[in-house]
Amino acid sequence: MDRKNFCKIMLLTALLAGFLAATSLEAQQAASQPAAKAPAAQLTSGASTAPTPQTLPSGHPNNPYWVEHDQQMLMDFGGLAHFKEANMTLGAPKPGEDRVVFMGDSITQGWKLDKTFPGKPYVNRGISGQTTPQMLVRFRQDVIDLKPKVVVILAGTNDIAGNTGPMTLEQTEANLASMADLAAANGIRVVLCSILPAFDYQWAPGLQPAPKIAQVNAWLKNFAAQSGYVYVDYYSAMKDDRGGLPATLSKDGVHPLPPGFAVMTPLAEAGIEKALKTGNGR
Repeated sequence: MDRKNFCKIMLLTALLAGFLAATSLEAQQAASQPAAKAPAAQLTSGASTAPTPQTLPSGHPNNPYWVEHDQQMLMDFGGLAHFKEANMTLGAPKPGEDRVVFMGDSITQGWKLDKTFPGKPYVNRGISGQTTPQMLVRFRQDVIDLKPKVVVILAGTNDIAGNTGPMTLEQTEANLASMADLAAANGIRVVLCSILPAFDYQWAPGLQPAPKIAQVNAWLKNFAAQSGYVYVDYYSAMKDDRGGLPATLSKDGVHPLPPGFAVMTPLAEAGIEKALKTGNGR
C-alpha cells in the first residue's frame, strides 16, 4: 500500500470514530435528563376559575359591610373622619353643662341616648365594628377635645372577635387603661363599663368569647377600684347561664334590643352620677 492510500484510510477511520463518539455522548445526555413536560393548558377567557372565597384575606365574611370595614382600616384606621364634622358643629359645653361622652362600638352607636336620657347633654361617639386600638387613636379628638365632665367607655368585645386582627386580652386591657388614664389626665371623670356577655359571634363563630369576656371584666372591676374610676357592671345584670345574652335582650347575642338597653340605662345613669359626685381619685 502506498503512502497516499494509507493516509486516506487513516483519515476516514478518525472521522468515523469521532462520529460514533459524538452519537454516544448525545444518547447518554438524553438518558440522564428528565423527560420534558408539556406546558400546562392555558385558561381561556371562558374557562372556570377557583370558586369565590367566602371570607376576605383578613378573615372577615365576604360581604359589603366587611369589605367597606377593611378598606376603612387601610384609609383611616381610627375612624378620625367619622365624627370630624359633628365635633366641629357640637362646639364647647355651655356654662354649667355636665356633658357626657359615650365612647364605644356598635353597641354604643345603636344606643338612642336622646330617647333613653331625654334632655341630657349626652354625646354618642360609638362606631360600629371598632376595637380598643381604633378608639384609642380617636380618643383625643372624639372625647378629650369635646371637654366633657364624664366619659363612659364600653369596649372590648370586638377585640375578642378579632375585628382588627388577633389581640391578647392584655392588649385590650392596656388600651382600656390608656383611654381611662388619658381622660383622667385631662380632668375628665371616668366610667368604665363591663363588656356585655356574648356566647358566640355570628360573624366570627367558634371563638368561645364568654370566658374571655368574664376575664376582662374581672380585670376592669379591679383596675377601676385601684384607680378610683367608676365601674358599671352590665355583665352581671344581663348574662344567662351560658355567659351570653338571652334572646329576650338581644336578637343576635351581641347587640341589645330595647329591653337590653332598658337594663343598661339606669346602671349607666347611676355610674355617671357617681362619677360627677366623686370624680377620679386613687
